[in-house]
Amino acid sequence: MTLDPMSNDAVEVTVDGAIAHVTMNHPQTRNALSLVMMRSLIDVFTRLGERSDVHAIILSTAGHVFSSGHDLKEVRGADHPAQQEIFTTCSDLMLLIQRIPQPVIAQVQGVATAAGCQLVATCDLAVAAESARFGTPGVRIGLFCSTPMVALSRAVPRKTAMRMLLTGDLLGAQDALTHGLVSDVVPDEELAEATAALASKVAEASAATVAIGKRAFYEQVELPTADAYARMAEVMADNAVMHDAQEGIDAFLTKREPEWQHR
Repeated sequence: MTLDPMSNDAVEVTVDGAIAHVTMNHPQTRNALSLVMMRSLIDVFTRLGERSDVHAIILSTAGHVFSSGHDLKEVRGADHPAQQEIFTTCSDLMLLIQRIPQPVIAQVQGVATAAGCQLVATCDLAVAAESARFGTPGVRIGLFCSTPMVALSRAVPRKTAMRMLLTGDLLGAQDALTHGLVSDVVPDEELAEATAALASKVAEASAATVAIGKRAFYEQVELPTADAYARMAEVMADNAVMHDAQEGIDAFLTKREPEWQHR
């Protein structure tokens, strides 16, 4: 595993084979999503998204807390244009994570609250430690978690989202799994190993096929059912004529391992 030159004071990036590890490295602020942190993540994800050698990305954080959300010291006393910049930058980050071709897997320990919970809900997959907790407690300080609500309400049932948003109560890891906020829950001591194993499994597939699938998932999920089927029929036809699809089909029929060219 090698340190990538795109690392900076807020975010550390390493690359191990086809897997990039992005670590929010500011435990002294509970990995708050300050403007510096969000802009650093936007820069890192933009550049990783352009790399054909990276097939999966693990997003983790240093310390005992995944992320406490926005840096409230920046929010306190800021005028309206400054507030707009904070929340627009956050929205840009969340959209970017879902637009880059590689699946992004959150590795969650401790608590993920407010925009930190939003970050987990935004990632394509999330592996949580058994002791992890999730919440959107903004209502308790007079700042409703409206932007976190966008990701949360698309990840969990409406009543679950509304309960979290209206009460600020924390959701345990097993409940987060049941309601679809995370994809896996593992013992705390197995978190890094389990996340790495999941990333390796994802990275085994054709990167070109995975990129098509990720893009198609977010496109179809917001469409009416008939429109989604019509659009996905086009996507599957485009996919089916690609080299790796034909290679994979031939490998399956001839009982051999496929040799991906990622195109």
